[in-house]
Amino acid sequence: MADHQSLGGRIRALRRQQGLSQAQLAGDGISPSYVSLVEAGKRIPSPEVVSKLAAKLKCPESELLSYLGRQQDDELELELRYAELALANGDAKHAVERFSALLDRVAPSGHAGLTVGATWGLAQGLERSGKLEEAVRLYERLRTWPEGAGAERVDRTAVLIAVCRCYRELGDLGRAIDVGEQALEALEQLALVPSPEGIELISTIVGLYCERGDIHRASYLAEMAVERASALDNRKALGAAYWNASMVAYEAGRTSDALRLVQRAQALYAESDNERAVARLRTAHAAVLLQADPPQPAEARGLLTEAVESFRRIGGDVDMAYCQTELARVALLLAEPEEAESCALQALRGLGDGHRLEAARATLILGAARSAQGDAVRARQAYERAALSLEASGAGRQAARVWTELAEFLDAQGEAERAVKAYREGMRCLGYQSSDRARGPLLKGRRSV
Repeated sequence: MADHQSLGGRIRALRRQQGLSQAQLAGDGISPSYVSLVEAGKRIPSPEVVSKLAAKLKCPESELLSYLGRQQDDELELELRYAELALANGDAKHAVERFSALLDRVAPSGHAGLTVGATWGLAQGLERSGKLEEAVRLYERLRTWPEGAGAERVDRTAVLIAVCRCYRELGDLGRAIDVGEQALEALEQLALVPSPEGIELISTIVGLYCERGDIHRASYLAEMAVERASALDNRKALGAAYWNASMVAYEAGRTSDALRLVQRAQALYAESDNERAVARLRTAHAAVLLQADPPQPAEARGLLTEAVESFRRIGGDVDMAYCQTELARVALLLAEPEEAESCALQALRGLGDGHRLEAARATLILGAARSAQGDAVRARQAYERAALSLEASGAGRQAARVWTELAEFLDAQGEAERAVKAYREGMRCLGYQSSDRARGPLLKGRRSV
């Protein structure tokens, strides 16, 4: 608003120097009331109006137009802030609308900084709305944005983390890891890794390796992240490092270590005002409790209920879907197969077509729920869909688990031949090759398991 008033103030000062009233300055399509509003900073005149006023005020048109340019930039900056507020408040739909409209307004001016800021916001809004393919295209555009052309408006490491996150959710783990490792190498060369952003990048890569089943690399990076975050004395970075170290322990079957680490992460995040991060950690904590020996479904349900309440307040259909997946696991452990099926279907609706990895997990639970209800045909179909989806994503270890679960299910149904084929599929996902004699029938019957 200050620049609006400086333009209006300059017009008022020039008018008074000329000894003109507002009525005398008006005319030629400009009303006295409009002059008053311009001088008060409550209206932004068009370049045509500025030209008319400059002629009457006997001042160079360029002088007033320079004020107008700053004023218009300020208006656009204000629009960007409003859009960012909508995003921060969990209103992704409204944020997407505002960022899109802002980009349309910025395009004619060629304002690089505002373009970068609005593109970054729009990408985040699309991601939170589950439109991952659209989001990753914008993130990729920002990743390759030329230096010095407004790129400083957004932290490049944050963009790289977002790119990795989207590719992971889209099921392209190979691409996500390539981008993450390249970014980490670049930061190492610049000696920038001991920073909160660098720790977050390492933590993101840890999660990717866990998804792919490369526990050795994930463990190495997780230890690196914890060590560097501890030296930084940055509680958010340390919380992220503990969070992902917990994931590594969880995947390696070290449930007690996973619980200890996720509880540390929760304690650190609880000190912040990041309700979304705390709710996500509750979901992660619940997942570990469900893997414990013995499982603790009642405690997990309590954590998930708290997380659901948070996501309802702050928005987040995708986060809610992750909760529903874990609630479906809880229901299975508590012998509530109908509830498990309902939660799994809710999760799949919330995830849509974009979040392929999590959708595969929800589909796996859906298969288990239908199996528990005696619906063998639809259970087998769900198991197979989940396994093939995980395999296509490069999550070989997870796919192997699903093929094994399907094999056990088929064996229990008395379908020994199909069970053997499913076991072989699982072995293949782990890198074991069948003999030529076994390979022929296996591949021939793969999609009919």
